[in-house]
Amino acid sequence: MRAVVLHEIGAARNLRFEEYPEPVAEPGWTVVRLRASALNWHDVLVRQGRYGSPLPHVIGADGAGIRVDTGEEVLILPSLWWGDDESAPGRDWQILGDRQPGTYAELVRVPTECVLPKPAGLSWAEAAALPLVGLTAYRALFTRGRLRAGESVLVIGAGGGVATMAVALAVGIGARAVVTSSTAEKIAKARCRGAAGGVLYSDADWAASAREFSPGGRGFDLVLDSVGCWPQSIQALRPGGRLVVLGASRGEQAPLDVRKFYFGQYDLLGTTMGSPRDFRGLLSLLRHHSIAPPVIDRTFPLDQAAAAHEYLERGRGFGKVVLTQD
Repeated sequence: MRAVVLHEIGAARNLRFEEYPEPVAEPGWTVVRLRASALNWHDVLVRQGRYGSPLPHVIGADGAGIRVDTGEEVLILPSLWWGDDESAPGRDWQILGDRQPGTYAELVRVPTECVLPKPAGLSWAEAAALPLVGLTAYRALFTRGRLRAGESVLVIGAGGGVATMAVALAVGIGARAVVTSSTAEKIAKARCRGAAGGVLYSDADWAASAREFSPGGRGFDLVLDSVGCWPQSIQALRPGGRLVVLGASRGEQAPLDVRKFYFGQYDLLGTTMGSPRDFRGLLSLLRHHSIAPPVIDRTFPLDQAAAAHEYLERGRGFGKVVLTQD
């Protein structure tokens, strides 16, 4: 088969489109012929060597296509071997494309429990873009964040795949969503997707500005922080609110005023990806609510994966970047 193969850790140009051994379906495994594969920032980190992936290697966590053995249209759950404890992944857990060959290929092999029916109404690009960001946003909002209809949520960063999906899910269940962003253009796009408003995080006092969009200016019930700005995120919460942390893109260390934190009665919750149960919950939510599909910013042919990575790293897009196959 043809695949995008990483031979050397480093730059996007190290991704080469070439022949690679076809996967073999063994007991407990299923092979999928891919129609589309979505990029995630996690793929960039894998390419840069952050997860100790073997070389040569096919990266990529997200994909949708045709199940080879049955002909069924499916999408792929990229969360492998979560384990039996719903509160946190077990020690065998990994993301597809970390060590197992991933989805930047014509074919991929995954555990059979990670193959689920493609939701009706989604294009191949939308289906491929759904699993990682949809699962991550679902667990952050509902499993960990306990968001309910009528509550308010501040999503830090309006343009990324998880952020755009989080807004869609929150609005879809009847919550009020507000965003932060680096540009007014991205805030405007988020408003078109149902966000009630947004603020520029380049402003010195953006947390106070964001609170003005919360009910009564009291603060948000929930804040999703994927960048690591805990002090400002807590400032945007109402007393007793919940901060869900799901990334550290702008900072891996965060100072915390402990006294203010416990007097504020806040919850601090970590999360990453999600379990098969979370994924089934996401698919059920899509069936029973009017949820906007993932935002597709741009598509590239599979053989242009290096160019797609360069585009993703420029950080100017809104939504997901997807590799497509005819």
